[in-house]
Amino acid sequence: MTSKIEELRQRFNSEISSADSHQAIENLRIEYLGRKGALRDLLSQMASLPAEEKPKAGILINEFKNELTAALDKKASEFKTASVSKNPSEYFDITMPGVSQEAGRKHPLTQVTEEICDIFTRMGFETVQGPQIETEYYNFEALNIPINHPSRDAFDTFYLDLKPQKKNNKDYQWLLRSQTSTVQIRVMEKRKPPLKIIAPGRVFRPDATDASHSFMFHQIEGLLVDKKVTFAQLKNCLGSFAKQLFGSKTKTRFRPHFFPFTEPSAEVDVLCIICAGKGCRVCGQKGWLEVLGAGMVNPAVFEAVGYGPKKYTGFAFGMGVERLAMLKFGITDIRMFYENDLRFLGQF
Repeated sequence: MTSKIEELRQRFNSEISSADSHQAIENLRIEYLGRKGALRDLLSQMASLPAEEKPKAGILINEFKNELTAALDKKASEFKTASVSKNPSEYFDITMPGVSQEAGRKHPLTQVTEEICDIFTRMGFETVQGPQIETEYYNFEALNIPINHPSRDAFDTFYLDLKPQKKNNKDYQWLLRSQTSTVQIRVMEKRKPPLKIIAPGRVFRPDATDASHSFMFHQIEGLLVDKKVTFAQLKNCLGSFAKQLFGSKTKTRFRPHFFPFTEPSAEVDVLCIICAGKGCRVCGQKGWLEVLGAGMVNPAVFEAVGYGPKKYTGFAFGMGVERLAMLKFGITDIRMFYENDLRFLGQF
């Protein structure tokens, strides 16, 4: 059986090397692999072999079959490639219109984040980044958030099952940051004033997902520290920002509020961009929309990072990118940002 296979192999190699057309290849396929081909003859001869030789003969015939098939397919592919390059009109209808590749585009949240960063960059702010996995120290303690504050409860923060980090002779649990204010602390630990930074990034809170809440969202924090910084500078900075983001006729107002890391603190509203202050469903008939929180940096925060609170003052602010994007584009459900619906994303 081995000698017969070798004889067929030599004959096949001679014939396939001289084949000069696709039809010649198909004729060889029929001659060797067809129902009445040479390979079928070999299989029929196995019946006369001793029982102990049949397994080995079957393996040899099967390997020979695979060898022939591979050689014929390769030769046929070569002929087709050569034929297409010489006569493309036989294989392609060159009169058909081309299929254009639709260009991708940036996600609306990315667009708004970049627009906000560009506005503050023109004001002289530097964009910085920080880790998304933080400790209680940076997320709470250094920001003057007391141990009994509701935000430190497990219902409001994603704590991680990791070995605590020791700092200042205390153990601090790891968590997913719930605010980008942590970046401000890390920057102030490494640099001396004057500082003028913004910190965009993801934050995480275990909120139930609905039309206005998500367990993961995006914030942009801002911080300015120098000598003799005033609340008037904060109002001017945020008023200019609102006009550049929402339009030159945008009006802002500051309402007293409380944040542990700023004192005094305020919430900043803009005149409703939908109804121009007349009252509508978007603004809850109030005519104003809350867009961010701000205030003068609490002296306790300066003490935590080694700044002299009598020497330096500063202001900080924070805003949710999703909320600003919803106002800017008239989007009513935050979940639409994360559903990857191309019909929605294609509008931006």
